[in-house]
Amino acid sequence: MKCLILEDELPAAARLCQMLNEHHPEVEILATIHSLGEGIAWLQNRSSPDFILMDINLSDGLSFELFDHVNVTCPVIFTTAHDEYWMHAFEHNGIDYLLKPIVPDKLMAALAKLDRLRSHFNAVPWKKPEIIQSGQYKKRFLVKKGSELLSIPTEQIAYFYASQKVVCLVNKEGQKFVVDPSLSEIEKKLDPEHFFRLNRQILAARDAIGKVKSYAKSKLLVDLLPAFQEDVVVSQETLADFKAWMDN
Repeated sequence: MKCLILEDELPAAARLCQMLNEHHPEVEILATIHSLGEGIAWLQNRSSPDFILMDINLSDGLSFELFDHVNVTCPVIFTTAHDEYWMHAFEHNGIDYLLKPIVPDKLMAALAKLDRLRSHFNAVPWKKPEIIQSGQYKKRFLVKKGSELLSIPTEQIAYFYASQKVVCLVNKEGQKFVVDPSLSEIEKKLDPEHFFRLNRQILAARDAIGKVKSYAKSKLLVDLLPAFQEDVVVSQETLADFKAWMDN
C-alpha cells in the first residue's frame, strides 16, 4: 500500500514513519508533507495514494480545507491532539481518528481496519447497471391524476425525485405525479444517454440540467429546470461520470 503522511510536527512525522517501517514494512511512504499548501500541491499533481495519515491542525490551517481544493478519493486516518474534530473527520473520508501521542497498537488497529475495508470492497466490486438495447428503454410512464390515468412520454419528463419513501415524476411544465417504481428501478429502464442519477434523490433528464456551479469539497451544485425545492448536489464519487455524461 502507498501512503502519504501530512504532519507539520517533524518529530511526530518521524515517529509515524518509524512505526510504519517497523510494523508494516509493506507500506510505501510516498512523501511526508508538512503544510496544508504542500499537501494541496502534492495531491493536485500526483496520483492518489492508497491512504493518507493526516494531522488536523497544521501550521497554515486545518487539513479539512484540503478537501475544498482537491478531490480526495482515498481513505484517511486522522491524527490530532484534539478530540473536538472527530465528526468533521468522518465527513472527510475518515476511517479512524487517532489522538496524539500515537502508540503503535492504535496505528496498527487503524491499518487493520483499512485492510478489512479494502478486502471487502475488492471482493465485491461495484458494477454499473446492465445496459439494455436502446429499443427496449421505457418510452412512457403511466401516472394517476385524480381519477384519470395519464401516459407521459419520457421526452416530456424533466426529472424524478425520491422523498419520504415516495417517488415523484416532474414534467417539463413543473407538474408532479407519484409513480410506483423505486428510483433505482426507474433508472434501469431509462436511456442513460438522456437521464443521469445525480445523487440518491434525483434522476434527471439532460434537458432539465440548468446551471452547474462549483460547490464545497469538490462537489457540484446543479440548478434543475423546473426548479427543485432543495439544493441538488453531485457528489465527489459521481463527479467524473457526470462531467463525462454532460460532455457526451
